[in-house]
Parts: sequence; C-alpha cells; structure tokens
Amino acid sequence: MNIVDAIEKEQMKKNVPLFSVGDQVDVSVKIIEGEKERIQVFSGVVIAKNGGGFKETFTVRRIVQGEGVERVFPIHSPKIVEIKVLKSGKIRRAKLYYMRKRTSKGTRLQEKFESPSSKTISAQKTHVQRVQTQGDSK
Repeated sequence: MNIVDAIEKEQMKKNVPLFSVGDQVDVSVKIIEGEKERIQVFSGVVIAKNGGGFKETFTVRRIVQGEGVERVFPIHSPKIVEIKVLKSGKIRRAKLYYMRKRTSKGTRLQEKFESPSSKTISAQKTHVQRVQTQGDSK
C-alpha cells in the first residue's frame, strides 16, 4: 500500500448512508462565514453518482424559484455533516441528466416502496439463482 492510499483510507468516513440515484436527500453542509460556523441543508434529488473510494461524488438537483440548481458533493468531505434519505425513487437509469430539461410536475419521480426484509430476501434469491446457473454451466 503506498502513502497516498494510506492517507485516503484514513480520511474516509465510516458511516456513509446507503442511497442511490433517484433518491430525495437532505445534505447538511457546514458553512463558515468569518468566525461563525453554521449548518445549511441542501435538499433535492440525486441525479448522478461518480467515482469510487475516497474520490466518490454525487450530484443533487433541486428547483429554486423556477431555476434548477445543482451541487456536486464529495461523499467523504469533512464539510458534509449528514446525508438524510427522505424518499427512494423508482428509476431505470444510472444518470438522470434528462431531469435538467423537465420543469414543475415533470421532475417528480415515482416512489419505490420496498420493505427492508424483502430486499434481503430478493437478494438471497438472486444469489441462489446465480449459484445454480453457474453450477449448470460447468
């Protein structure tokens, strides 16, 4: 392991919440104004996730007074205090750049309703199916 990897691993956050593209999130960002320090919440839809490891970023988009505003946040930044997932969106794309062309009601996404127990059951089923198909192909 080289020195850069060791420093990056040391700086990474341990408790990053699981969220994906299409989720409605509240990102609490630490803002320093002179001597004062405060927390500002940026709320919107995650339209992209990029990179991996220490350099992983995500883009959040929201509409403010009829104008679209996007911010790119590094996940492991010390300025990010908290990421809170409000809703999970039902999507079929890795990047939601088409949302930039949409306005008002067109920006709404269907909500994904899935209980935590059904996620683990479906993950176990797909794992079993993969193992069975790999055994058949040999």
